[in-house]
Amino acid sequence: MLLAALDLRRPAAIDQLEVLGKAIDVPIHLDRDAKDPVKVAEKARARADREGFDLLIADTAGRLHVDEDLMDEVVRVHAALEPSETLLVLDGMTGQDAVQIAEAFTGRLKVTGFFLTKMDGDARGGAALSLRAVAGAPIRYLGTGEKIEALDQFHADRLASRILGMGDVLTLVERAQERLDHTKAEALEKKLRKERFTLEDFLGQLQEMKKLGSMDELLKMLPGVKLPPGAAPSEQELRRTEAIIQSMTRQERNRPQIIDGSRRKRIARGSGTTVQDVNRMLRQFEQAKEMLKRFGGKRGRLPMGMQ
Repeated sequence: MLLAALDLRRPAAIDQLEVLGKAIDVPIHLDRDAKDPVKVAEKARARADREGFDLLIADTAGRLHVDEDLMDEVVRVHAALEPSETLLVLDGMTGQDAVQIAEAFTGRLKVTGFFLTKMDGDARGGAALSLRAVAGAPIRYLGTGEKIEALDQFHADRLASRILGMGDVLTLVERAQERLDHTKAEALEKKLRKERFTLEDFLGQLQEMKKLGSMDELLKMLPGVKLPPGAAPSEQELRRTEAIIQSMTRQERNRPQIIDGSRRKRIARGSGTTVQDVNRMLRQFEQAKEMLKRFGGKRGRLPMGMQ
């Protein structure tokens, strides 16, 4: 796969694509001095053919459908590349405005699908209900966050369930199967059966859970879960917990019962928190340990995020 940087208008657009390319280990075709995206597109396609890339993804500049010059530009890029797929990225926060934009674009280009971003809020989804009917092309992907892991395939029934407050357990299960380290889970299960769950394991489980997405997003996938604002642990609280555990010695992580008053003060200073924060984290650890002991002591699977 080869990425082509055709956004020559937005400052740092090429830099952002380079960062993404390095993160997913995909080469980028770019020309920082170029002024015409059509010429860059033609060179990118020639390179893809020459070097044997089986997929070329062209990242074009964002544009408003009322800007005729930019619309003409993307039509010329499309003609130069003759792509098999043309995905239009739409902001899910704009609601029915996204539908109007899609309708205008499909009048100028052969759009084969849509990518709806910012679909992680409570009131998202209105645009998805009418996009296919109005614009004549399917939604292919949903973006529910800023990282590459927050890209999901679109499933109409799952989105409908989320809009209706019924959760999306299937997507949560798929994420767990794809992103969690099952070797670590099996090792953890053995530890739980021997009652050897430590703060080191607790930290590892927090880091595993982060692979699934934000806590708010995960809770929205669970049917019937409706917590009041601020009830779910925030990302800041999770980072604080990580900092506290990482400020401990290995001995303290493996034997938390030795953490006395003076050690708590040192850990608080090292993590930039308070002794009260350290005490609270240790109580949460004991609660998690007790809960996991009940699950791990039985023959069967651990709860979601631990299996």
